Amino acid sequence: MRSRSGEISDSIISDEHRMLRDETRKFVDNEVRPEASERDPNKEPMSDELIEKLAKMGFFGILIDEEYGGLGLDLMAYALIAEELSRGWLSVGSIIARGQSLAGATEEQKAHYLPKMATGEMLKSIAISEPEAGSDVANMQTTAVRDGDEYILNGTKMWITFAKESDFILTYAVTDPDAEPAHRGISGFIVEKPSGTFDRDGLSGSPVNKIGYHGWETWQVYFDDVRVDVDKLVGDEEGKGFYQIMEFFEEGRVHTAARAVGLARASLEDSLQYATERNQFDEPISNFQAIRFKLAEMATKTEAARALTLLVAQAVDAGERADAEAAMAKLFASDIAEEVTSEGIQIHGGYGYTTEFDVERYWRDARLTKIFEGTNEIQKRIIADRLLSD
Repeated sequence: MRSRSGEISDSIISDEHRMLRDETRKFVDNEVRPEASERDPNKEPMSDELIEKLAKMGFFGILIDEEYGGLGLDLMAYALIAEELSRGWLSVGSIIARGQSLAGATEEQKAHYLPKMATGEMLKSIAISEPEAGSDVANMQTTAVRDGDEYILNGTKMWITFAKESDFILTYAVTDPDAEPAHRGISGFIVEKPSGTFDRDGLSGSPVNKIGYHGWETWQVYFDDVRVDVDKLVGDEEGKGFYQIMEFFEEGRVHTAARAVGLARASLEDSLQYATERNQFDEPISNFQAIRFKLAEMATKTEAARALTLLVAQAVDAGERADAEAAMAKLFASDIAEEVTSEGIQIHGGYGYTTEFDVERYWRDARLTKIFEGTNEIQKRIIADRLLSD
């Protein structure tokens, strides 16, 4: 059974967007959901075959311009695809971000990397956070010291999902420790490595044990005198790394909101089906007012989160400033995802607390959406700062 939620917010998307969404939905039902149900309970990452299928669909190049081999689509399309993929498996809705863009890159870097990223030939991981620098990006301690035609990187990075499997780690480090303010002394570097290993001098990693997000591994990565050529500095000048990070946060927060909506929708749809099939006292539990009211609230919250997310995507595509609105979408959608997925477990009763049904996975993964791309507390700060400045 499919939820009727989404019909109102569908009115703001084009026929082309709708066709793209429907095509993605079929892909998810045929390819993603079966693998997620099989692999996630065993904490097994998504298969290489599934990643190859994502590449063939063009999902790694949604936002990459056609001149670089991408689809050249807008943020609305990206949000719709991310929502559908996350409805099947949050990890799959997330891995597509390992293509899409290379903020601040030179034309030479774009010409070299973006075509390969668009086809999935080269996928990135991103190293920003550190054990002592999460939301406080400007406090990072990893350094990059110029030595002739190279930079030498030293430090520890945390929460790098896909680090081992990626073809390069987009790493941010301090190039000017005396910069005032501190964020002006941060630069980005392309640290290439063989996919599937940390086989590069001075580079190593250890996996992070997680309660969810099992479709791919997350790593703590160590840089011990890792040398990179000067041409791997992202952009033309040093000290632009902080602004490059901020550049993709607006896009990333819309992406996170869409992923959260996908999880909420998955829980709603599974709960609708379960409620009509599960009998108690000689009738489906969907006949009971307590269950019906839960479903009604789940659908309302999911649709509200979806509508807000798509409106923000629409605003960004129109060239409007939407940093606070993107924060609102991420904050609201992730809060709703946790609520709706929790209610999905409640509707499933004892079965919801087993790995026999997917609702427990939705719940575990939804909790993460309140943390990554900036915690929800950080989103509130962004929103409040914008309100008070206005």
